[in-house]
Parts: sequence; C-alpha cells; structure tokens
Amino acid sequence: MLIEQERKQRKPSSVSPSENTFEMSLATGGVIPGQTKFGEIPRDDLRAAAIAIWQRAMETIRVKISPQSFTTWFEPLVPKALEGTTLTLLAPSGFISEWILQHYEEMINSALNDLLGQGAGFAFEHAAEVEGVETLLEPAAIPAAVSQPPQVLVSNRIEIPVAPVRENRSTPKIIQMAPKPPVDSNINPNYTFETFITGEANKLASAASKAVANNPGGTRYNPLVIYGNVGLGKTHLIQAIGNASLEKFPELRVLYTSSERFTKEFVDAVQSDRINDFNNLYRSIDLLIIDDVQFFAGKERTQDSFFHTFNELRDNGKQIILTCDRPPKELKDIDDRLLNRLQWGLTADIGIPDLETRIAILREKAKRDGFEEIPDEVLEFIASNVTTNIRELEGCLISLEATISLESKEPSVELAREVLRKVARRSAPVLSVETIQKYTAKFFSIEEQLLRDKTRKQEVVVARQVAMYLCKELTASTLNTIGLHFGGRDHSTVIHAQQTILDDMRNDSAFANRVNELKRQLELMQ
Repeated sequence: MLIEQERKQRKPSSVSPSENTFEMSLATGGVIPGQTKFGEIPRDDLRAAAIAIWQRAMETIRVKISPQSFTTWFEPLVPKALEGTTLTLLAPSGFISEWILQHYEEMINSALNDLLGQGAGFAFEHAAEVEGVETLLEPAAIPAAVSQPPQVLVSNRIEIPVAPVRENRSTPKIIQMAPKPPVDSNINPNYTFETFITGEANKLASAASKAVANNPGGTRYNPLVIYGNVGLGKTHLIQAIGNASLEKFPELRVLYTSSERFTKEFVDAVQSDRINDFNNLYRSIDLLIIDDVQFFAGKERTQDSFFHTFNELRDNGKQIILTCDRPPKELKDIDDRLLNRLQWGLTADIGIPDLETRIAILREKAKRDGFEEIPDEVLEFIASNVTTNIRELEGCLISLEATISLESKEPSVELAREVLRKVARRSAPVLSVETIQKYTAKFFSIEEQLLRDKTRKQEVVVARQVAMYLCKELTASTLNTIGLHFGGRDHSTVIHAQQTILDDMRNDSAFANRVNELKRQLELMQ
C-alpha cells in the first residue's frame, strides 16, 4: 500500500503525535474519521483536507457546466470538514443546497468518487447569518503555520496537506456577502391553491403551477406561460405559485408585477439614470412573475430589457412565470427572439369553466364568506346565467350576499334573479384603451399598430393624439397607463396630445365635429 511505502521512506522520528500527522490512504478510501493510530486529528486538519479535496473536485466540475452556473451555485460553497469519505460543505441558504442536490448531486458524487474512492459523498450545513446578512467562512481563514511548512502525503488520486502545529488560533474570518436589493413580493396572500378551484378547463395549468411551486426553477416548465381571457383566474393561479413557494422556501426572492408596471419602472430608471439599479433588482429575483405580457407589444426597449433579464434568470436556474391573453405565438409586435424564449418551457391555457366548476367556485366562495346557507339551486341559477367570467360570477355572489345581509332577506332563486337584473344593468361594457385605439384607427382609416409606432406622418400623429385625448376623456386610466399603451410614451406626451386636440377643436369647427362624432360613437358602446 502507498501509505506503507510512505511510512518506510521516513525516519522513525518523522512521525509523532506532537506533529499531528494527518495519516490517510486515499487510494483505498482510507480516510480515518477524526483520528489515526497516532491520536485524534485536530479539526483544522480535517478542514485542510476538505479544502484540498474540494478544490480538485471543483476543477472537474467547472469544465462540465456553464461559467454562470458555476459562479451561481458552486462558488458560494465552502468546504468545512472531511469525515470518513463524506465532505461537509457550507451553503449560504437552504434553497441553494436543495437546488444543488436536485441538479448536481450525481456530478459532485462522481468527482468525489474519483478522488476518494467508491462510496464517497457530501453533506450540507448552512452558513450562519450575522445581523441579517448572509455570511460564509472564508476558506483562506485557516491560521497560518508558525512552526514548519506543511507536509504532503501523495496518493494516486490527490495530494492532501498535513496540517502542522499551529499556535494562537484565531476565530475564522467572516466575509459579508453584498446585500441584494430589498424586494416586496406584491403577492396577495388570499390567492392560494386551496382557494383555486380546478376543473377541466384549467387542469393542466393548475398541475403545472403546483409542480413549479414545489420546485421553482427545477422543472422543465421554465418559463411557465399561462394564457386565457380576462377574468378566468390567471392572476389567482400565478400568485398562488408565489405564496406556495414562499411557504416552502421562505428565503426565496419572489416578485409579482404586471407588464405595465415593469415598463413604467424601466422608463423611470432610464430617465433618472438608474438603469443599473433596475437591472440589479429584477436580475436578483429567484421567482419572477409577470402578468399580461401582451402589453409589451410595440415597446422595443422594454422588450430588450426583459429579454436580457429573462436570459440571465433562466441561465442561473431562476423561475419565470408569465401570463398573456392568447398563445405566445399569436402575440403581435413582440420581438421574435423574445417570442422564441416564451415558448421554451410550458404553455398552458385556462378556458371558460364548465357549469360544475362554476358551481364549485360559488360554493367555495360562499363558504369562505360565511354564507353556507345559500341553497345549491340558487348557486346553480347564478352559475347558469354568468358563464364566461369568474370575476363577474363572484361579483354576482357578493351582491347577493350583501342583499341577504343588509336587507335581512332569505336566499332564493327569485332573489338571485333580482340581483342579476341589477348587475346586468350596471355591467354595460366599459371602454378600454385598446377599444378606443381600435375604433379611432378605423375612423381615420389607418392601421391600428401605427398608433403605437414611432412614425411621425401627419395623419398618424393626428389620429394618435385624438385617441390619447379620448382615452383621457372616456376612461379612468392614468396618464402613464395611456402613454404605455401608445408605444411606451410618457405622461407628458399624453398631456401634450390632449391640449393640442382641445386647441385644434376650438380653432377648427369641422375638426371638432369629427372628434365629437367619434366620441359619440364610443359613448354609445358603454
């Protein structure tokens, strides 16, 4: 054996308990846990061996994965000790250790088996936190030798430094990791899987969402894109993912936002020269959820920013969840390379729920609201008459509950019919920015997309300014929101458009008549 050859080559006096020689035979996997025939091995010797082994293992692993993955998942790990053939590693968080076990366990075990022999493995401990900041023990913090340089035992696998006698051991040095930007998840705690009713129309989306929540970034569903019409539960489902993930991984950095808010924050960051802060925030997120990405349409710089954020997050194993109102391949005015990435993972639709699902939704909500006494026939009556929108369905139930509570009436089908009549009168279509854009473009005989483009053709500029003016007059949308729907323009552009149209209408009666005619047509739609 190599260890016997090594022993014969030395003088008898070269090995003594006082020199704390770290005797091991790596060729046979013979690392003795904690002690040798010469006595117990000091803890620093075990740490020195752990460092040497981990450095060699890292050399093997580095060439097998991308530089970004290596930096993200392996560089934060710190070898702590070698006990037997088990290497103990310090990880900064449970999330990192779980991710590594799920994705790199076999690779690490293979590297350690090559170095230590079959059966070698590793275990995790988590670094302590100092004043809320993640901390790591610095590998180089092993106290320097004061008596003699370290000896080296050689095997056919690896060289292990033999720790010399040390004096005046100091406390290991602490490195403070740079704090990440603070983040408010914006998750509604009421949106959970427990309150989400699964039916035939949303079965795939629901199952995929639960899988992602249990293993964010660790499934093939990255990105997870959920699409469907307004009011069918997309927002509820994606926020349920955030709530479930935070419950399982409390240290996870989760952020829910809308595409409009992302765009506004990006524009603000560019204007205030804080684009690095914007990028640092969004690219530090572990689970990014963005609602209604169809509103990225026509916003080229916003799309470019999200494209690079998407790439960095996904390359580093972070989870991305998106919603839109149609399949990604049908989205208009979205860059092709971004469209391609939206289709990398899983796309699942949420359709109109069937009658049984609608009744189950009403029953669950009535139970949560404390109105379990509402008969099934009343719930079935509401579900049979409100068929396409869960939000409207729940709104009708809330109106019924209010009538029962405030007017002390007994729930009945007749009372439900009366409530539905009132709701129907109140729920006339509300004009949206998109509707105004569509009918303005048709009125001026131009393509709708030109209203969002950067073209400065006179006929397009006039139509665009009229559309902005009508959006301000006929909707409750803010100036910023209106501007974002017109190719990402800012609020000052909307103010200018409104003032320009008012001035032109005062000075040109024919133009005023045309604008007022369009306004009347739109008002008739409400």
